[in-house]
Amino acid sequence: VIAEVRHQLPQNLAPLAKLFKLLGDETRTRLLYALSLRELCVCDLAAILGTSISNTSYHLRHLKTAHLVKYRKEGKMVLYTLDDQHVNTLLKEGMEHIEHTRNEHSS
Repeated sequence: VIAEVRHQLPQNLAPLAKLFKLLGDETRTRLLYALSLRELCVCDLAAILGTSISNTSYHLRHLKTAHLVKYRKEGKMVLYTLDDQHVNTLLKEGMEHIEHTRNEHSS
């Protein structure tokens, strides 16, 4: 059993650990969740989160570097959205897990 699991275990899980570390920040997770609902500019995101534009931009930079969000320019406005469907799936699966464990442990 040990040899089988060792064989199937990826050699480098550091990128996955880094992804979970990024998601471990509540502000970043809130940004991602908001962007899963619709495309938004940094000003709107800051207002939704109740934080400064510079703080929001700081977190968005980290999310862009990790390829979790992308942006497009519309004139002078920069609009952010999730990078791809995988990010949305991560959020959805995470929320479903939370609901599942909440319901399972409240019975």
